[in-house]
Amino acid sequence: MSPQSSPITDTPQDLELVERLLAPDGTRLSNPELDAFVADVDAAQLRALHRDMVILRRIDSEGIALQRQGQLGLWAPCNGQEAAQIGTARAIDPIDFIFPSYRETGVIYSRSAKPGDFVRVWRGEEGAPFDPMQMRVAPLQIIIGAQTLHAVGYAMGIKHEKAPEVAVTYFGDGATSQGDVNEAMVFAASYQAPVVFVCQNNHWAISEPVALQSQYPIAGRAPGFGIPSMRVDGNDVLACMAAMRWALAHARAGKGPAFIEAVTYRMGPHTTSDDPTRYRDPAELESWKRRDPIDRIEAYLRGLGEIDDEQIAAVHADADKMAREMRAECLGMVTREPLAVFDGVYAEPHSGIARQRDEYAAYLSTFEEA
Repeated sequence: MSPQSSPITDTPQDLELVERLLAPDGTRLSNPELDAFVADVDAAQLRALHRDMVILRRIDSEGIALQRQGQLGLWAPCNGQEAAQIGTARAIDPIDFIFPSYRETGVIYSRSAKPGDFVRVWRGEEGAPFDPMQMRVAPLQIIIGAQTLHAVGYAMGIKHEKAPEVAVTYFGDGATSQGDVNEAMVFAASYQAPVVFVCQNNHWAISEPVALQSQYPIAGRAPGFGIPSMRVDGNDVLACMAAMRWALAHARAGKGPAFIEAVTYRMGPHTTSDDPTRYRDPAELESWKRRDPIDRIEAYLRGLGEIDDEQIAAVHADADKMAREMRAECLGMVTREPLAVFDGVYAEPHSGIARQRDEYAAYLSTFEEA
């Protein structure tokens, strides 16, 4: 399952080096590596994946609008990466624990995030927008690649306790140049930790193209650490689901870590503080529009006669409803009292926290009007 050792280019030929089940036009392809892992996926499940991706794209566009209107401090778009996120996340078992980066809106959506959970951090209200233990998702990680170390540490604990779960971590192509990611793979391989690494190669690490930082496919690095890898079409939701099922089965069977490179594309800016028109060729953007992940699954379903205009309209209505609820939650948020920053730092009372709380309260009192 390791990738071919061919140089990366920015041409369509690069996409021939990936495992795929759905062609860009929605044609179902046979793939001996992946077919068995999605043999049970029926039309109802395909429609559910389509619905997830449509709603995710609507959440993303609403997040951008809220930031532009001054309601959020920042937003990290995931337009174009819906298949990579939804396909992999929907394959993860509820008992598994996920360690995401800051762009995994679709991953937390798949874990039943509430409308307010998508914006709470970006509005500056909370460090963790949801209960990590309840959702079994760590807080969104801003430090590039740090979550991979957290995932491996957690996975080492899983192995020590002989638990049935797996740790899963998500990161971008830019993060693979960070020491944290490489150190995480060293530990994962050395201790045969049950962890799945998911690299969403969206072609751009802020303004640096992937071809500049990696002369060969990123998935090719993992075997050098002793970790089997698979390079899949990240705009093919079915292939992404199959790849994750392969990786999870490998890790859950006690065979150690696995690595997935989902080759996709960031259609929008790195964050809302970025202007991709300064460094990206418009022709490249147009070429990737023709590989849209939602259009692909929709074409496949239409070809099967399993979706029609009425059903698609209903999905978009659901997406608009989610966006309205997300906006309402955002605008209705009330900032907590300043001293609440100390709540939940420790599970039990701690003298150090009590002292710091008192000192901070004294500091805040200096701003009170006489």
